Amino acid sequence: MRYIAPVLVGRAVRAITRARGGGSALPGFIVNKLAPGFIRDMVAQFEYGIVFVLGSNGKSTTTHMLTEVLRGHGLTVFTNPSGANLPQGISSALLSEVSVTGRLKADIGILEVDEAFALELSKTLLPSTILMLNVQVDQLYRFYETEVVADMMLDTAAIATAHVISNRDDAYLSKIGEILESAGHPTPDVTYFGASEKLVAKSPHGLFNAANHREQSAGVTLPALVELDSWDATGARVKVDGVLVHIALPAKGLHYGVDAAAAIATAAKVLGTEFDLGRAVAAFSAMTPAYGRGELLDFGSEKVEFVMFKNAASLQLNLDALPQPPEQVMVAIDEGTPDVSWLYDIDFDKLDHVDVLTGAKAWQFALRLEHEGIPVGTIEPDLKKAIELMRALPAPASGHKTWVVNYEQMMLARKIIGYGDMEVSF
Repeated sequence: MRYIAPVLVGRAVRAITRARGGGSALPGFIVNKLAPGFIRDMVAQFEYGIVFVLGSNGKSTTTHMLTEVLRGHGLTVFTNPSGANLPQGISSALLSEVSVTGRLKADIGILEVDEAFALELSKTLLPSTILMLNVQVDQLYRFYETEVVADMMLDTAAIATAHVISNRDDAYLSKIGEILESAGHPTPDVTYFGASEKLVAKSPHGLFNAANHREQSAGVTLPALVELDSWDATGARVKVDGVLVHIALPAKGLHYGVDAAAAIATAAKVLGTEFDLGRAVAAFSAMTPAYGRGELLDFGSEKVEFVMFKNAASLQLNLDALPQPPEQVMVAIDEGTPDVSWLYDIDFDKLDHVDVLTGAKAWQFALRLEHEGIPVGTIEPDLKKAIELMRALPAPASGHKTWVVNYEQMMLARKIIGYGDMEVSF
């Protein structure tokens, strides 16, 4: 009964802030002030515990995949669709899932967590399972070295009470088993996922900046519970504990196949004997793309495909996944990408032109494309005006336009064409 007032106040604040178009963390901040034990008491109710999803790339997609696979097994899942990963943000998300008396309706929590806050957050949430996807060159203005991010993730993994699921092919994260063993850590259980050596070898740029552990370990290959065998436009083939199955992917690309392998491996460990491979395959068949990651949205009488990037690895892998140069393409990049020097590491062979370049850093991107000899139609830093320029182009024969956008521009572009934010009740 002691949570009635905090929950009601938090919901009222949440309704007001959302009506004004923002402030998603404020309701949680207020609830935490009114009831300091709110998060701890709520998450203690999860029968299957809490899963943290960590990684430089793929957190949102893998969280989405894992959530849908678990739902396919009949579980009610609490997740953070807005990516909120601070205590106040998580409390805000919890407000839609708890009764006024503080009873939680979910069986498990799946949380996408920023690596910088993971260790501190784990002390409050006590995750049972940690999933580590990759460590790639990303946000060096925050972390300075990729090893810093790796250490954050490895330190957090050691706190897991049941399972750690790690990327076998990542030079940093593949060390977690050795680290826990040398420390005499009795828990957690360590499981690996990965991609087949032949698949990575034939990819134009491999897994791009994700060093292949096998190349650095004198040919030693760690066993993987789930291994990506191949992918194409129809989906992916994955080997799950020795059984080869075909799954549909919500978006195309090698990286999405690896994310799927990670999600399946995590679901298998969380569910144990309750895991059913057939249900997992069915869940992927019904899966839609994660927010802004390969979504195909209505744009008048046409469609827009969102190709979202955060850093060099995600941009390169998404470009590699394009079957051919897009017929009509807009590129949007703003201050959400503070340092654009990594653009000079990208192979832009999959672009033969850009119709419109937009965002605060459009001119920097334009300079990079000029060096590559890729023609740019119009440079318009204002995103709304750029979208209107794209709208004015003749209807593409393919039926859709392609927008290559960084995260912040993706969110704004979706809102401009009539799609709200991603925070919905789960």
